[in-house]
Amino acid sequence: MPFPDELGPLVVVDYRPQWPVEFEALAGTLRDGLGGLAVGIDHVGSTAVPGLSAKDCIDVQVRMRSVDETQATLLMSAIGYRCRPEPWNRVEVSSGRRCHKLVFAPPVGARRNNVHLRPSTGANARFALLFRDYLRADDTTRRAWGAFKQRLATSVPDLQDYGQIKAPATEVLMAAAERWAAETGWSQ
Repeated sequence: MPFPDELGPLVVVDYRPQWPVEFEALAGTLRDGLGGLAVGIDHVGSTAVPGLSAKDCIDVQVRMRSVDETQATLLMSAIGYRCRPEPWNRVEVSSGRRCHKLVFAPPVGARRNNVHLRPSTGANARFALLFRDYLRADDTTRRAWGAFKQRLATSVPDLQDYGQIKAPATEVLMAAAERWAAETGWSQ
């Protein structure tokens, strides 16, 4: 559930070339705030895929050796980020495995973004990178995925409902991504 300052209509927009630049600014802030705890900081999700329609919300993945909730929350709070309270923002299933994560919302008034802290060796960290790289590599799938998201956002304007409908479609997409990864030798 978004925080009250994040409420607004669900809109999927055409790709915006400034998204990578905005990610770099966010990554710099996170690098400074988390110090050596970040193994890697990745631009993930739809805004990380040139040409893909997306919600205007930058998804950032911070890969860490391990995710200590107390320490991470303390450091992220120091730079204004708010830990999302819902249980599904602490555990996700990737490749059939339950994986730990923490998701943070930006400071009030800041550029919309979600920061996902994940163990660097977790299946969920791999999932985010594979999703991004597959859609960057496959033009036909990228166009179809963008069109699907735009139609879905138009017919289902509630963010939670949108996410629940998109989840099984994402599983189908990721089955194709796994085949692509095997065929091309992709690795994170």
